[in-house]
Amino acid sequence: MTNSIAEIEDAACIFVIGSNTTACHPLIARRIFRAKEKGAKLVVADPRHIQLSRFADIAVTQRLGSDVALLNGMMHIIIKNGWHDTAYIEERTEEFDGFKTAIDNYAPDKVEAITGIAQADLEKMAELYATNSPAALLYAMGITQHTTGVDNVKSCCNLAMLCGNVGVRSGGVNPLRGQNNVQGACDMGGLPNVFPAYQPVAVEANNEKFAKAWGKELPDQIGYTITDMIQAMIDGKLKALFVIGENPKMSDPDQNHLEKALEKLDLLICQDIFLTETAERADVVFAAASVAEKDGTFTNTERRCMKVNKAIDPVGDALSDWEIISKLSTAMGYEMNYEGPEEIFKEITTVTPSYAGMTYERLGLDGLQWPCPNTEHPGTQFLHKDQFTRGKGLFHAIEYLDPAEMPDDEYPYFLTTGRMFAHYHTGTMSRVSPHLDIEQKTGYVEIHPEDADKLAVIDGDTVNLATRRGEIQVPARISNLVKPGLLFVPFHFAENAANILTNSAFDPIAKIPEYKVCAVKIEKAA
Repeated sequence: MTNSIAEIEDAACIFVIGSNTTACHPLIARRIFRAKEKGAKLVVADPRHIQLSRFADIAVTQRLGSDVALLNGMMHIIIKNGWHDTAYIEERTEEFDGFKTAIDNYAPDKVEAITGIAQADLEKMAELYATNSPAALLYAMGITQHTTGVDNVKSCCNLAMLCGNVGVRSGGVNPLRGQNNVQGACDMGGLPNVFPAYQPVAVEANNEKFAKAWGKELPDQIGYTITDMIQAMIDGKLKALFVIGENPKMSDPDQNHLEKALEKLDLLICQDIFLTETAERADVVFAAASVAEKDGTFTNTERRCMKVNKAIDPVGDALSDWEIISKLSTAMGYEMNYEGPEEIFKEITTVTPSYAGMTYERLGLDGLQWPCPNTEHPGTQFLHKDQFTRGKGLFHAIEYLDPAEMPDDEYPYFLTTGRMFAHYHTGTMSRVSPHLDIEQKTGYVEIHPEDADKLAVIDGDTVNLATRRGEIQVPARISNLVKPGLLFVPFHFAENAANILTNSAFDPIAKIPEYKVCAVKIEKAA
């Protein structure tokens, strides 16, 4: 997030797109409700009529995968009405003219044809966002999990810059991370192309810096993304896979294709707190300590690094993740002999400029937000206050592209996937909790009443869902949360695994798969 969670309360307008916030980020949703109580305008765009839509000043249900057209349409209206911040654009951005030329092509009638959003609703969305400042833009995986995920994010940035909402308190572009330490894992170099703090591995100076710190010559080529790994397994280029705290058997798209890839491995190692569907087929399983059983730090969605304190000793033979990795590394010939997580954190601060001013003592109870470059620095509440990291903010001319797979005569429905309130990710933790499991014990598919009538399906009937990749059986849930022609399946349930259906097509830059859109057919089960 460019801004902080607490700032949401003081926004004059909040635009939520591609995020079912109450179900997936309930504490952030509470901040949105507090802002509403203070008079903030709320704009919601989501293919489903989510809970947050009920409280919005304007809520729309755009066609799956049409976000670029929606955002371009809003910006077309904002520029046409002179609602954009010309002083901010001139002073703090560049490439506006080329961007504007592209935006000129997204008149409301064209956008309505693509998105299904009425022109009057598009006008209201644009007006509320542009004329109520500061405006915070919040998004989640409904924006990123597309073959145009990078374009979607750039379009969100375009909109925020257009109205001068980046580098101001209670504004910004704020991706809501899907898990507690996604931000921290990325900060620590959990990406194939960077060292910690997003320092590119292919830059010689960076490579030399980390080689010196770690006492080992390092490769300078970019590694595989997850989607690259799967194909590399199929091609025999990747022989072993070490999975830490992840359940790809349930979370990666096209499960049947993934299963073929896993079968070709010589070695599969899983490290987790429960025996996941992936761990069940592993050659080696390392028992990891849970969050309550270890010390360390997490960095959350607002860039806040916080200390985690052990409440109980690990159960059985479980070890902290750092201990397992250290022992494995030492056994493989590179010694890691840390005394504990604080020693590791001190090393982090020496090679990670954005964490340089942090210490365990300074983290205290509330943590610190990066960048925190020195021990006198208080941490950074919001980014880009006076200028962007690159100097000037860059406008991108983004053109709308269809999703990789559209409905046709054989597969006439849209399918989207996501989370529901009672369960978390692949259900590894939440489904072993009796209190959560009783809320929802199995998967389901949401079907609009009109479609249910055509299919002669009633609530609770078992239906067959099939895509070009596979087929599942799942109970029907008749619901007005989806529009006619759209089906929704949560992805928490192994017995109705949504990722058997999902498309493995991915964004060419970020390599994130298009979990949110594919074509599907449905029929009542015999």
